Order: sequence, then C-alpha cells, then structure tokens
Amino acid sequence: MVKLLSVGALIVLFSASVAAQEYEDHDVMLMDHGDGHLMDMAGGMVMGQNADKLPGGCDNISETREITVHAGHKYAEKFPGRMYAFDIQEFNFKPCTKLTVHFVNEDNIRHQWMMHDLPKYMYPKGMFHLEVSGPAKISGTLILPPGDKTYLVHCDIAQHMEKGMKAQLKVGRGSGDLPSIPGVTAYVVADDYKAGLPELIAKAEAEAALEPVVAAGSPPPPAIPVQPEDSFISGVTVIGLALGLLLAPFLERKFKGMSISEIVVYIFDILRSFIELVIKQLSRLINLVASNRNKILPGK
Repeated sequence: MVKLLSVGALIVLFSASVAAQEYEDHDVMLMDHGDGHLMDMAGGMVMGQNADKLPGGCDNISETREITVHAGHKYAEKFPGRMYAFDIQEFNFKPCTKLTVHFVNEDNIRHQWMMHDLPKYMYPKGMFHLEVSGPAKISGTLILPPGDKTYLVHCDIAQHMEKGMKAQLKVGRGSGDLPSIPGVTAYVVADDYKAGLPELIAKAEAEAALEPVVAAGSPPPPAIPVQPEDSFISGVTVIGLALGLLLAPFLERKFKGMSISEIVVYIFDILRSFIELVIKQLSRLINLVASNRNKILPGK
C-alpha cells in the first residue's frame, strides 16, 4: 500500500512539473484576417505579419533568423523597482533580415511584443505586434527594413512598459541607444533606494518650508497686460445692422411677390454681373498699362 501511494505521489508530481512547462500554442488557432493580421478568440494576435514582401531598398533577404522571447514578472527581479520584463533587452540583426519571433508569455496576464516605426506602406500603423493572454506562445514573421536604425520593442498594456517591459532592436549598427532600457541604458527618472521613509519625509518637509521664503525674497513677476475682451457688438456688426435697416424697404419692394427660388436666381444674377464688371475694369486697366509701356518716348 505504501509503495502504491509513493508511486501515485511521484506520478502526480511528475505530471504537475510537465504541465508547468506547457504553454498554450496560439499558432495553430490563428485565423488570417488579411493584411498580415491574424487572431483567435483565445486572446492571441499577430499584426504586421510579412514573410515574403521585401521592403524598399532590400534586393534580397540577407539572412533568416528565429528568436524566442520570454516575458514575465520573474525576468524583472534583476532590475530593482521594475515589475515586468522580457528575458532579452537588446537585439541586433542585419538589414533586410527575415525574422521570426516566438513570443512566450509566462504570466497569467496579457503581454505584448511590439516593434514600432516600421515602414507604413508595408506594416499597418508602422508596427509589428505579437499579443497573447498567457501562459501561452505565439509566433510571427517580418522582414526588417534596410539601413542602420534602432527600434523600440515593448509591451503596450497599461504601464507594463513603464514597469520594465521594453527593449531595443538594432538593425545594422543602429541609430543610438534608447533611454530607460532595463540593464542597457540609464533611466530618465532614476529610482533612489538609498534613502528611507523618514529621510524622504524630512526632505519633503524641508523643501515645503523653503518655498514661502523663496517666494517672499524674489521679485514679483511682471504684470501681464490684460487684453480687453472683444465686444459682442463690434463695429462691423453695427455697420451691417445699419445697412440692413436702410436697404430693408428697397428689398421688400423688389422681392415682393417673388418665390424663394426666384429671389436666389436674382441675387446670383446680380453677383455675376458685378463679377463681370470687375473683370472688365481690370482688363481695361491691364491694357492701359501695357499700351503705355509700348509707347516710344520722343527724343530730346
């Protein structure tokens, strides 16, 4: 009986360990919606899939590469203050590389692997996007553009990038480093773990106490002239109302008995006649100027 219980316990432990290593594979469930957009009902998505169309400037595929990227909370443990991270923070490939990314989410929440600033004539919205509700795996392929450039790769779920899930992908020599890449570049806003809570409270109180002193000793800011607000009844409005009152009796006699369509036609006829008159006067003026230029001045 003891042997049977021992064997049963070993089987349970072995099956649990095997199950812990298995991830749902979304690649076999994805439906192609066109334009490189694949998705399923279980939370898997690929946007910008491109396995055969060469970007402008690429005569051929320079090389074919495959990478596996893991995402999860445990990969952020080596970065103090971060919550999520990829297992790789920097990638480097040749221009025009055909790249297949196998993205493995090891958390029980949704994660993404998004690459930005790609040519929009090939990649909708300029990005290549892998997304999966984990624990699960999803794969996608793209062809990298030519040239030396550094691209942002990150998870766009709310605050996941700010909490550490970002990386940089360099094509060729790249175009420099991006800021705040965990373990690669310095953070724009550095975290301070040296000071404890009492020190931070004392520092905040000291800064708050200095603010009134600085304000009292500094010269007052220059006064900003207040622009008078435009009056509701402007001069143009007054002139328009006056003209309307003067012309009202004439218009009433002129349009009496006419339908709305007849009034509209009459107004357009007046406008046409006015425009023709202006054009005729301008033509006369131009001809007069041209004729004066062609006259030969008498000799002295």
